[in-house]
Amino acid sequence: MIKRFFSPLEPLLEPNKVLILYGPRRVGKTTLLKELLDSTALRYRSDSGENIRTQEILGSNDFERIKEYVGDNELITIDEAQQIPNIEKGLKIIVDQIPGIKVVVTGSSSFELFNQVGEPLVGRKKTITLFPFAQIELARIENTLDLNNHLEEFLVYGTYLDVFLAKTKQEKMVLLNEIVDAYLLKDVLALNDVKKSRTLVDLVKLLALQIGSEVSLNELAQQLSANVRTIEKYLDILEKGFVIVSLSALKRNLRNEIRDKRKYYFYDLGVRNALLSQFNEVGLRNDIGALWENFLFIERLKKNSYQSLFSNRYFWRTYDQKELDLVEEYDGIFHAYEFKWKKAKAPYPKKFMASYPQSKFSVISRDNYRDFVV
Repeated sequence: MIKRFFSPLEPLLEPNKVLILYGPRRVGKTTLLKELLDSTALRYRSDSGENIRTQEILGSNDFERIKEYVGDNELITIDEAQQIPNIEKGLKIIVDQIPGIKVVVTGSSSFELFNQVGEPLVGRKKTITLFPFAQIELARIENTLDLNNHLEEFLVYGTYLDVFLAKTKQEKMVLLNEIVDAYLLKDVLALNDVKKSRTLVDLVKLLALQIGSEVSLNELAQQLSANVRTIEKYLDILEKGFVIVSLSALKRNLRNEIRDKRKYYFYDLGVRNALLSQFNEVGLRNDIGALWENFLFIERLKKNSYQSLFSNRYFWRTYDQKELDLVEEYDGIFHAYEFKWKKAKAPYPKKFMASYPQSKFSVISRDNYRDFVV
């Protein structure tokens, strides 16, 4: 069994604070809650945001009803809390009015839950984003050789646990198509803000074809015959729905640095490939460079998020085609990376290093990627 990075949860709980677990569906949020409840000695009440009575009580502003709901319990857990309208009211009352109470809530749609609890719970919450399984977690049970043996599989089928454990390619494809339906149909298209579902689906497929490439809002809008503001709104929804993550350009010193474009990566490559129905093996693909770049970016993101390593992230490119795949900024120092699938060498970025003195440069390949993501 693969143990999650934040398992067990109990050491993370704090009195009179809400622990919020964000993340897409089927990444293990409910499992973490179950493990917590199975092992804790605290008196607890466990509930679901889909419970209509719970929605009514916690969405109200009635102190007495909410305190009665908590009772003499020391721990409250609510799965899929974003289903409760005005959930921030109930959570704020609980942590403000009941001494010593501990609260854990989960949400599969950060745009819904965060918009509700963001400002009202300032100073009263701790948030964790849970991803599909990370290399940093898999490395606990698999040695370097085992991880390398699974590498091509990760690039095609991603890192959802159910998919990873499935025994046949057909099973993996069926599971990924189910996950895609949950992503786009249940968590995104169900939102009232999505007026043109066809446009959003076409947008996410277009992004799937362009991972690792710079895109602009105007170009996306033109390709989809849509309004720029609509594209901007849908991109935001896809990001907050844990489908994609964006990377902006570094633009500090040079006049010819790319400024108005972004890159988009998928949280899971299996989802990306399912959107395009492309499950052919790595040796038969013409997009392996883009898959490798997406894989390294998102696994690095998981590692830094789980280990609370905070940095600014960029890509770098000039109009005369000088580029770097990833630049991380720590304490004012840039760490630049070039990702290579076939070889472990890349031209030294003289222009970048001259423009940003004190920077560091590394090439990440199959030979050394483990140190980068574990």
